[in-house]
Amino acid sequence: MNIKGKKILVTGADGFIGSHLVEALLDEGCYVRAFVFYNSLNSWGWLDTFPKNKLKDIEVFAGDIRDPNGIRTAVREIDIVFHLAALIGIPFSYHSPDSYIDTNIKGTLNILQACRDYGIERVIVTSTSEVYGTARYVPIDEKHPIQGQSPYSATKIGADKIAESFYRSFDTPVIIARPFNTYGPRQSARAIIPTIITQLLNGSKKIRLGSLHTTRDLNYVTDICSGFIALSKCDDAIGQEINIGSGQEISIGDLAKKIINLINVDAQIVCEDVRIRPQKSEVERLLCDNSLIKKLTGWKPKIFLEEGLMKTIEWFKNKKNLNRFKWDIYNV
Repeated sequence: MNIKGKKILVTGADGFIGSHLVEALLDEGCYVRAFVFYNSLNSWGWLDTFPKNKLKDIEVFAGDIRDPNGIRTAVREIDIVFHLAALIGIPFSYHSPDSYIDTNIKGTLNILQACRDYGIERVIVTSTSEVYGTARYVPIDEKHPIQGQSPYSATKIGADKIAESFYRSFDTPVIIARPFNTYGPRQSARAIIPTIITQLLNGSKKIRLGSLHTTRDLNYVTDICSGFIALSKCDDAIGQEINIGSGQEISIGDLAKKIINLINVDAQIVCEDVRIRPQKSEVERLLCDNSLIKKLTGWKPKIFLEEGLMKTIEWFKNKKNLNRFKWDIYNV
C-alpha cells in the first residue's frame, strides 16, 4: 500500500512514540489527525513542542480512548489508524490495574469497533515485547509463548487477542506491531534510559536503579516509527503479530556504565529495593528475533545503541528539556 496522501489517525499522538510517529507520517506525505488525551489545561503533550509550521499540518483531536463515542468521531473519514494510546508504566499497573483494563483493553476494543464499522483500510495496533514475559528461548520470535507477568502486560495481551479476534471474525485489516524497548528524546523518566541520563545530568553521584542483571533489546525511536510505517504499507502483514527490534541485548548494569562513560562523569550505581519488580513479575531477558519484519518489509534498524544514546543525551542536555523531568524521585 502507498500511504502518501492517506488520512491517518494516530492515537497517543501526544506521547513519546506517538509524537515521533506523527512527524514521520508528515514526512511520508500523509494527512494526520492526532488523537490526544483531553485535559483541563488543553495540553497536547509533546505536540506542544512542535514548531508552528509543523502544527499547522496536523489536525489535533482531544478525547479519551475509553470513550467509544469520541473514538467513532475521530475515526470517521480516516483511511489508516495507528493505535498507540495506552497506559504503559509497569510499576503503576501494580497499583491501579483497573485503569489499565479500561484504557488498554476497552480502549483497543473501541478503536477496533469503529474501524470495523467505518471500513478502515488498515489498523496497526501497538503491542509490546512485555507480552512474552521472561524469555524461554532467545532470540524471541512471534511463536514464543506469551505470559502476563504484570497487570500491564496482561492488558496488552488482552488487547492483542481482541485485535486478532477482529481479524479472524470480521476480516478487520489488523496488524499487531510488537516493538521491543524503545528509547530516545521525549521519553518519560519512568523508562530506564531517561532515568539514568536525568540523574547524571543533574549532578547526582549515585545513580539509583532497580535490577541490574536484566537484559533488554533497545531501539531508537525513529527506527521503531519506520518499522510501524513499513508494516502499514505491507499487505502480507495483515493478520499477523510482528516484532520490531534490533536483535541485540544489553544488561541494565552495562547500559548504565555505558551512559556514565558517554557523559564522562564519575558516578556510582546503586540498586534500590523500591525499584525492583516482584520476583515472579520481573522480565529477566528480552532479545528480539526480527527476521519476520525483515522478510516482509526489508526493515532494519539504522541507529545503533551508542549513536542513539548520544542523540538522546544531547536532547536532554538542553535545559528546557531536562527541566521537564522529576529526576530526584522514583517515577512510576
